[in-house]
Amino acid sequence: MIPLRDSHPTRKKPIITYFLILVNILVFFWEISGSDFEGFISQYALIGTKINFLNFSSLWPFLTFQFLHGSLLHLFSNMWFLKIFGDNIEEKLGSLKFLLFYLFAGVIAGLSQYVFLINSDIPMIGASGSVAGVLGAYFAFFPGHTIETLVPGFLLWYRIKLPAAIVLLYWLITQVLAGVGSLALPEVGGVAFFAHAGGFLGGWLIAKRLLDRS
Repeated sequence: MIPLRDSHPTRKKPIITYFLILVNILVFFWEISGSDFEGFISQYALIGTKINFLNFSSLWPFLTFQFLHGSLLHLFSNMWFLKIFGDNIEEKLGSLKFLLFYLFAGVIAGLSQYVFLINSDIPMIGASGSVAGVLGAYFAFFPGHTIETLVPGFLLWYRIKLPAAIVLLYWLITQVLAGVGSLALPEVGGVAFFAHAGGFLGGWLIAKRLLDRS
């Protein structure tokens, strides 16, 4: 399933959502314009063997990895989800709180994947975990919203409207199942499925806590 748009446009322009999209795009072109792409990734990606919780300077990758991407498709897919779901969460939380929430969700996602990368030299990059936190918050705040979605059928794709809860639960289940499957090949790099699941659950828990306090 590919979400196309949600059914509840915001009243205010999502300034921070657009800002985050712009920053991610600029960083990506900064990456690919340099002469040492691998060195850039090695410096700013989250790499398990380089993390030392007794050395604060080694922890910066928990923030910087969130703005790195390995390909244009990787970047586009993350920014597409951020655009669709981020504006509603920004309006709900307010711009500054949304920015802090987004970054914190990324840290939670990084920690979730780090557990499986402690002894690994495989770089972890991408905004997927942060965006997953946004999806988790959307699931908590707006489960009844409808999402216009592309759904595959026999030879064709169909545009249908589905409850956000169904779209997001489907996404979460696929990430958890893929993450469990990836444990069979720990030496192979790829998608940080546990970061996705951890970011989603972290975002959902934060949003639920905010709802309980309101």
